[in-house]
Amino acid sequence: MRKILMCSSEVSPFAKTGGLGDVVGALPQALSKLGHDVRVILPKYGCIPEEYRQQMEFQFFIYVPLGWRRKYCGVFELKKDGVTYYFIDNEYYFGDPYLYKWNDLERFAFFDKACLEILRHLDFKPDILHCHDWQTGMIPVLLNAYFVRDSFYQGIKTVFTIHNLRYQGIYSMDIVADFFSLDQSFFTEDKLEFHGCANLLKGGIVYSDYVTTVSPTYAEEIKTPLGGEKLDGLLFARSQSLFGIINGIDYNEYNPKTDSHIYENYDLRNLFSKKKLNKIKLQEHLGLPIDGEKAMIGIVSRLVDQKGFDIIAEAMGELMSMDIQLVVLGTGEARYEEMFRQNAWYHPEKLSANIMFSNDLAHKIYAAADLFLMPSMFEPCGLSQMIAMAYGTVPVVRETGGLKDSVQPFNEFTGEGNGFSFYPYSAHDMMFTLRMALNFFADKNIWNPLMKRAMKTDFSWESSAKQYSAMYDSLLG
Repeated sequence: MRKILMCSSEVSPFAKTGGLGDVVGALPQALSKLGHDVRVILPKYGCIPEEYRQQMEFQFFIYVPLGWRRKYCGVFELKKDGVTYYFIDNEYYFGDPYLYKWNDLERFAFFDKACLEILRHLDFKPDILHCHDWQTGMIPVLLNAYFVRDSFYQGIKTVFTIHNLRYQGIYSMDIVADFFSLDQSFFTEDKLEFHGCANLLKGGIVYSDYVTTVSPTYAEEIKTPLGGEKLDGLLFARSQSLFGIINGIDYNEYNPKTDSHIYENYDLRNLFSKKKLNKIKLQEHLGLPIDGEKAMIGIVSRLVDQKGFDIIAEAMGELMSMDIQLVVLGTGEARYEEMFRQNAWYHPEKLSANIMFSNDLAHKIYAAADLFLMPSMFEPCGLSQMIAMAYGTVPVVRETGGLKDSVQPFNEFTGEGNGFSFYPYSAHDMMFTLRMALNFFADKNIWNPLMKRAMKTDFSWESSAKQYSAMYDSLLG
């Protein structure tokens, strides 16, 4: 049994904005089921649902040094599904409902220091500190800089997981030096310095014992100039201690057999008939023409360049000329929101543009759509394509990161594959692949087995947790 302490700025179901919260919500529970003692530290945000706040028990408080400041830090505890959660309480930094704000450097500098300071007051010394994304990137730095001088902290190993390399936490060196009480020796090219600034994510990469990211292909991509976001040289140098482990999804939440959000529950036995009913009822709900045989393409995403919306924009005219229905859910860049609104106004029979966030509607789209379009420019892992397949919805993706690792292209000669994919980042290649998928959709002798193969693909956290467990064993010898 390993003692693992995870530190993260967001954890589902308490507080999340995206995939980071989903991962740190599910992985600890999967590791706990393997017999590890797993605990998680996160901020006590004002947005945490009241049902969980009422379950928290106050443990103690300390004062955390932050440069020349001394800040109150309360610690609350909650146990759920075999995992112990510690909540860092400070009303000034975390009392309002926002996870990320204008003063994130100061907020997460306090959080990083608090994660280490409270350890000596807990009845728990971890074997491994597992930190996630730039918000906790300075924890390994601080552990090496100061805390390792205390015998209590000696022997603690560190793992740092990159969920998206594009977001790095880049700030002025002077301000970072102030909040973290670091001298100028830490701000050199081989440590925190990054083009004249300080890079917190780089700190996590440099000072951690092991570095992981959320899919094997993404682990290779970030070692190249194309995918490395100017850190490819450092990541290539750390190749021997860099691991790619693909994320899983929570089948308790994403299960068409039990999902309370969808119109008709189903499984492999009644997949075709019940999925068609979900489509018809969603068409009725969204005001689309009711036609159970019409191909419905779903998109559930942030509307940003990273997700491929520049090539979708290039292909919109062609998409609207096809005999399909396109259902879009998400928010993002104004130009893409307006593009979908305008096309929905011109083509109300073909496009439903839902420019908002709705977990309920997302589930309904996953259950109703025939195809799921996800042509990302880059995708560290991606969960949407896995969720779509859990509902028997066939993905059409670009071969990058976790999309390449999770979607096996359909081979009409062998009958293998669970989706469709293309590599060149272009509207032409996306549309060629989409048209090919629609041709196969018309042949139910091909399409029905393909839906079943997609639905049978296992993306449970158990497999991923075993890989993390093996990595921990390797690190601890």
